[in-house]
Amino acid sequence: MRGRFITFEGGDGAGKTTQIELLAQALTTAGQKPLVTREPGGTKLAEEIRNWVLHHASSIDAETEVLLMFAARSHHTKEVIEPALASGRWVLCDRYTDASYAYQGGGRGLPHSLIASLEEIATGGLKPDLTILLDLGINAGIRRTGGRGASHDRFESEESAFKERVRAAYHHIAKIDAGRVVNLDASQAVDELNSNIKLLVNERFGVSID
Repeated sequence: MRGRFITFEGGDGAGKTTQIELLAQALTTAGQKPLVTREPGGTKLAEEIRNWVLHHASSIDAETEVLLMFAARSHHTKEVIEPALASGRWVLCDRYTDASYAYQGGGRGLPHSLIASLEEIATGGLKPDLTILLDLGINAGIRRTGGRGASHDRFESEESAFKERVRAAYHHIAKIDAGRVVNLDASQAVDELNSNIKLLVNERFGVSID
C-alpha cells in the first residue's frame, strides 16, 4: 500500500518544524515509520542548493531562484519522496511546491504558469495527500524568529511587504484547493495545535494516533 504524503506550509515562525516532529512521534508510536524531510533539501545535492539559495551572499534574481528551487525539488522527489511513498512509508515534508507558488509567485511576482510548468517537470504531477497550512500573522512571525539573529535566511530577511504577499498567496492556495489544504491558526499553543493536527490526520486517513 502506498504511503501518505503530508506537507506543512506557512510563513516564518509558524512552527512547522515543531509540529512535524510531534506528528512524526505520534505516528511512530502508532506503528508507522514516517520519513521526515524538508525543502529545499532532503538529499545531499538539494541541501547544497538550499545553502546556496538561502545563505549565499550573492544576489539571486527571481528566475534563477525558482529554477534552483525546482532543481532541488526534482532530485528530492525522485530520490527520496517517491521511493518512500512507493514502499508504504508516510512522508512528512517541511514545504513542497506550494512554497514556490507562495514565495516565488506571490512574493517575487513570477507568473503562475511558469511555476506550474516547472512543477510538472520536477514532480511528475505528485501532489500531497494533505497540506497543513500553519497560518501566523507577519508581526507574530517576526517576533518568533527575532532570536535567530545572524542565522536569518534570505526569505526571513525580506521586508514585511514581501511576507504579506507570501501569506496572501498561501491564503489563495488554501481557498482554491480546500480539499487538500487545511488552514490552521498557528498562534495556538503548541499542544493545542498538535492535538488539532492529530485529529485532522485521524479523520482524513482513518488512523488512530494520540
